[in-house]
Amino acid sequence: MTPLIKSGLGWRVGWDPNAPQYPALVGTDDWAIELTAAELADFCRLTDRLVATLETLATELMDEEAITCELECDRLWVEAEGFPHAYRLRLILQEGRRAEATWTAAATPELLQALRTLQVF
Repeated sequence: MTPLIKSGLGWRVGWDPNAPQYPALVGTDDWAIELTAAELADFCRLTDRLVATLETLATELMDEEAITCELECDRLWVEAEGFPHAYRLRLILQEGRRAEATWTAAATPELLQALRTLQVF
């Protein structure tokens, strides 16, 4: 299987099944972080839960009301900040090499869609 890189305005993700330790990549046009398979799985799982939470809360918020939601596990912490329909996404790796990442509200929808397509591994 060959490496896969997907990118768009303000985001990129990748998967290299032949990489020994860090087969996944997340980033923007200016930076990237390699992730372990477990870190990528956690990132995908937690962002899916954040999206579901924001969709649920959208019916309870006024249009101009912003929100911040965060979730974490042993390996990482993620946060969505903004409005249920437009929010920035933030990631912090909590173990090992540690790193922090942020995607703009404009980049987040396409990033999340691309992450769903990487979950075929």
